[in-house]
Amino acid sequence: METLLRHESAVVAAALIILILLAWLALLGGAGTGMDPAAMSGWWISLDLPAGESWPWVPYYWGIAFLMWAVMMVAMMLPSASPMVLLYARVVRHAERQGRDLRAGASIAAFAAGYLALWILFSALAVALQFGLERIGLMSVMMSSRSVALSGALLIAAGLYQLSPLKTVCLEHCRAPAAFLAAHWRPGVAGAWRMGLRHGAYCVGCCAILMLLLFVGGVMNLVWIAGLTVFVALEKYAPFGEGVAKAVAALLIAAGVALIAMT
Repeated sequence: METLLRHESAVVAAALIILILLAWLALLGGAGTGMDPAAMSGWWISLDLPAGESWPWVPYYWGIAFLMWAVMMVAMMLPSASPMVLLYARVVRHAERQGRDLRAGASIAAFAAGYLALWILFSALAVALQFGLERIGLMSVMMSSRSVALSGALLIAAGLYQLSPLKTVCLEHCRAPAAFLAAHWRPGVAGAWRMGLRHGAYCVGCCAILMLLLFVGGVMNLVWIAGLTVFVALEKYAPFGEGVAKAVAALLIAAGVALIAMT
């Protein structure tokens, strides 16, 4: 145990890696390429439907759809949040060694849980939006937009949001873990939970609109999931992240305008 405590950063990193890998393995078991609805019928759904029909929104499906979104959010967002969690772990372990925090392990778990709680809440809202879009006929059985106008509007909205002041503020907090901890530090497990919630709120503010692009490419489309995951990590931590964010914004707006112009 003493050896483990001396290598607490490695232990926390290993826990994060395991959780991320489990989430991605779950996605690999249930996702597809977005080209064939039969390819998206893994662990998370087992209903047999006539060709062309959408999944019935029975309680079972509501639960599975929510689990699907929650797993996606863990797989996509936890990698880019890991530097913040690891830095918090180092700080709180240092406080524990100085006798200022005797529950460092619980605090680390509370911080990560608070962060993920915001994305789990987002998952619930995303399921409700998915239900609404299906009900009005804007989503196909492949769980992707069947409306060119909707796809174009989502692309333009995501591009414009990339250039908005709110996006800039949220991204700055995500790009500076040390500054965030210094500005928002709260002691104890309850304080860690609140800090995790605050960091999650900034992260949702930074990336929620991007996550809605899954409706364009397919909710369980691995190519879109992986692409968005890499982009989020780059814009947060790459030295050229701000430039990438602006370039992608221009591409999204151009693609959205082109789609709408074709209708």
